[in-house]
Amino acid sequence: MATEPYIIHCDCDSFYASIEERDNAALAGKPIAVGGLPEQRGVIATCNYVARKFGIHSAMPSATARRRCANLIIIRPDMEKYRRVSRQVHEIFRRYTLTIEPLSLDEAYLDVRGCADFGGDAIRIAEAIRAAVRNEIDITISAGIAGNKLLAKIASDWNKPDGQFVVKPEQVADFIARLPVSHLHGVGKVTAAKLRRLNMETCGDLQKMAREELRERFGRFGQRLYEQCRGIDNRPVQVSRVRKSVSVETTYAKDLPDLQACLDELPGLIEQLQRRLERMSKPPRINKQVVKIKFHDFSQTTAEMLSTSLDLENYSRLCETGFRRGGKPVRLLGVGVRLPEPEN
Repeated sequence: MATEPYIIHCDCDSFYASIEERDNAALAGKPIAVGGLPEQRGVIATCNYVARKFGIHSAMPSATARRRCANLIIIRPDMEKYRRVSRQVHEIFRRYTLTIEPLSLDEAYLDVRGCADFGGDAIRIAEAIRAAVRNEIDITISAGIAGNKLLAKIASDWNKPDGQFVVKPEQVADFIARLPVSHLHGVGKVTAAKLRRLNMETCGDLQKMAREELRERFGRFGQRLYEQCRGIDNRPVQVSRVRKSVSVETTYAKDLPDLQACLDELPGLIEQLQRRLERMSKPPRINKQVVKIKFHDFSQTTAEMLSTSLDLENYSRLCETGFRRGGKPVRLLGVGVRLPEPEN
């Protein structure tokens, strides 16, 4: 059953790039990106909307981005500065609620039930938060407002940049039915392509598939698809979460043919993982390094070892161990870390 909008998903617009533009007037109106350098096999962390017009996006190799836009200005990340700004943004959130679930430095869920300001009206609270971020911090933030986290996160992307969108209870059925399946959480390029082959373009199309069929075709994720395509999400906003691992992975349009091709991909994946770790509000302690391999026949394996770093040599050994278990072309390669259990 649809509920009144009380969850706000706040997402800063091009967070790193916006801060760099704010702090350097000479960058105004120019295509800029924050990330690694092309000559070091760097990857784009984020870019401004001028750069996006050239087809540049996050996780793109910096060399590819530079080919698409010869005038692209690439800035190395300043994580300490971004953390300071993130703390300022979260101070604004706390004016309205303490029920905040941070997802990264630049986005969070807010549960504003019980907020005395604006009579608890989530739409007006979102407007106030966005105005405060704009006026006090001089960057912009977008917001999605809905009765659950799934819909709020989707809605926050609807009027970017510097906008907000609300999904009211009476709008849920129509909104979700028209929504492309690619907008659902966990649906990447590979799953979206598989759904397209089944003529499943929208959530309305997906609603026609029985729960059992979705489970048969997609395993446990089929249950999530069944719920998401109906706008169902019962997860609460969690103030604190115990994270057990952090990872990144890439599914390749063309299978990696051999071990050396996999090893060649590791530096870029490790850099993406490093950025993800840096985006966490508190730098984590690393307990293990992990490599995940999915072969072309969808069989998969994971190799891991005790470690406290992101050592490339360790990842290379793990990759070799995992690859030799299958010895087949690789469709997906991932690297990650496991985190120790928190101390009591």
